[in-house]
Amino acid sequence: QVQLVESGGGLVQPGESLTLSCAASGRIVEIRSMGWYRQAPGEKRNLVATYSSDGNINYADSVKGRFSISRDSAKNTVSLQMNALQPEDTAVYVCTADVITVPTSLKIIEEFWGQGTQVTVSS
Repeated sequence: QVQLVESGGGLVQPGESLTLSCAASGRIVEIRSMGWYRQAPGEKRNLVATYSSDGNINYADSVKGRFSISRDSAKNTVSLQMNALQPEDTAVYVCTADVITVPTSLKIIEEFWGQGTQVTVSS
């Protein structure tokens, strides 16, 4: 199994910044992608940003220009720098990773999720 542990959430005021981090550990052969989703109360989970092993980065339109995702493949970590936070960014942010856990030629990819970290933007 693979464990994803997030850190860095908290309460900030509008316009402030916050950095989230996620570390993957466990039975990891290869991580194909890591990223972040978020879920606000009463809403479905939505993509925030993803970073694939081939360097492809994808952002939700709502965070483009404000959020920046980075990844350290050697350490199996991913971070999300969030700037100019707004109340609508309030949500539980969840780390995700697509991981190959078994070293075979099949390269079966499994999806793992963290527990989530709360980000609250309020004055």
